[in-house]
Amino acid sequence: MRYALLFLGFFTALELNAQEVDKGYFKNPISPGTRNYLAGNFAELRPNHFHTGLDFKTGGQEGLPILAAADGWVYRIKISSFGYGNVIYLKHPNGKITLYGHLRNFNKELGDYMRKKMYEAKAIDLEVFPEPGELPVKQGQRIADSGNTGGSGGPHLHFEIRDSLERAMDPLLFGFPEILDNTAPVPQSIAIVPLDIDSRVNGKFARLVVTPVASGSNYRLPSDIKITGKVGIEIRSYDQLDGASNKNGSPTFELADEKGTVFNLTVNKVDFNYTRQFLLYTYQNSYSKLYSQKNLKFEFISPNTETSGHLELEPGVKKDYKLKLRDAHGNERQISFTLQGQDLETNVNDGTAPSRASLDYINNILKIKAPVTPKGGLAKFYVGANQFEMLPAYQDANSRTYLWDMEFGIPDEIDICSEVVIPGINALIPAGKEISYSDKNVQLNFKHETVLDDLYLRISQSGSASAPRLIVNSNREYLWNAVNILWDVPGYTGNKDRSHAYYTSGGSKSFLGGTWNGNTLNFGSRYLGEISILQDNTKPTIQLIKVNSSDMRFVIKDDLSGIDTYEAFVNGKWVLMRYEYKQAVIWSEKLTNEPFKGEVLLKVTDKAGNTAEWKGTIG
Repeated sequence: MRYALLFLGFFTALELNAQEVDKGYFKNPISPGTRNYLAGNFAELRPNHFHTGLDFKTGGQEGLPILAAADGWVYRIKISSFGYGNVIYLKHPNGKITLYGHLRNFNKELGDYMRKKMYEAKAIDLEVFPEPGELPVKQGQRIADSGNTGGSGGPHLHFEIRDSLERAMDPLLFGFPEILDNTAPVPQSIAIVPLDIDSRVNGKFARLVVTPVASGSNYRLPSDIKITGKVGIEIRSYDQLDGASNKNGSPTFELADEKGTVFNLTVNKVDFNYTRQFLLYTYQNSYSKLYSQKNLKFEFISPNTETSGHLELEPGVKKDYKLKLRDAHGNERQISFTLQGQDLETNVNDGTAPSRASLDYINNILKIKAPVTPKGGLAKFYVGANQFEMLPAYQDANSRTYLWDMEFGIPDEIDICSEVVIPGINALIPAGKEISYSDKNVQLNFKHETVLDDLYLRISQSGSASAPRLIVNSNREYLWNAVNILWDVPGYTGNKDRSHAYYTSGGSKSFLGGTWNGNTLNFGSRYLGEISILQDNTKPTIQLIKVNSSDMRFVIKDDLSGIDTYEAFVNGKWVLMRYEYKQAVIWSEKLTNEPFKGEVLLKVTDKAGNTAEWKGTIG
């Protein structure tokens, strides 16, 4: 299920300038003049990315006519098994670009054009940039048919409008009267979070999640929230269009007190150079953070300051806030809540005590919660050659909680009287720095744009000699770009020619690859969590569907590393094979009407280098 706005790009302004939005310039790309429904909008969270366009529903079918939204020419055209699949980019006289993705096929002119280019390049996937004016189109011209190619989860049209610098813009701002929306966004939950070591929410250094309750057509939080120090607000919500059940995103959040707006966030333009930044601006891909963070590259918040959205009240002071959720059509919903300032408290009910100390890593704060012990509560933090003594930040009859700011130093160990706690933090990797870290048999190389935020590195290893595992932090933490990893495994017993790194957090087995140099595997990973070395000695499977003079079709599958390449030859001549990975089917596309005849050879290779072949003859 997809929820709420989460942000994936760098925004050059809070609002699009009026002259940037040419209302009425673009016509609906599918069934113009007829009521349209969307499966997704511009301000919507998807797994690990922010949706940058509109998903037009096609009634669960393929083959609907896709029309050029305005006069222009084909600026870019691509055939791929992944991503947008078969996709067309048009450039228009007003400088804008429109994108049409997940297409089943192009019209005859464009299909013939791409097929010829693919045969010339002997490429199964290809992207081409035609010369300006080489392939002109007229508004309303049928350029393709709708489909389900690439990374789509079902038949639909993905449609985007981009500016001349390829920054995605919210298409709903341009009109499209076929899409009706008189429905306001709906809040699901609000989180109040501490922002520094002296912050508390209802007395605790912990994230508090509250479900709003209906209050007329708007919402409110059911009780006042007590805060100490600086706190921030996070929101989980969704928007819906008229007549559609899909939970989409809303582009604007505005937080205000009695004096006016204290924080505004408007998402309507995305720079793809900064697409992973949305991971820093969300909590576990679910909540939008309505406050500034020091390493965020966005510029779409107002006021655009280091403390924007950081809320703080003097003890005893109450303040009413209103959080407005607004969609692209101007529909608005409001949530009212009250915060009350209070002093730091040392006696706080913190729920059930753990049987042993538990550790949480919250940005730069190390939080230790432990049971109360008759041995005392004075903790000793050992940082290098230094020792620091500290009482619990707060406690109750059963539990005690310690807080340590790791910017002050990373503890090697902590004696909390009842036990010695090893934090297991190897090093601080600052955002924006190029730095390498080595620990025993592992080296990690970070570039300037590898980490999104300061990363407190935690490395551990487990597994066996035949299947070693490396754990780097948690899969709930994110990178901006891939980190390079050198992993020395001298005891590895597998076949190195077929052994590679795989991302295995959460039970997944995603191929990362890598090359061996002696006992060291060199690879990159854009994901934190568990990484394993796995061995793939199994060839892909090839299942014949049909082979005759006019057509060749096969089902190809691989059980671990995944399909890498496939090539077909008839009588020694290369034949274009198209691939739909969701059905695992490949099929031939001829350049001419000449019938297939002679010996057929199909080679399929997986990412581990295993190759399977199918041979036959067409009489």
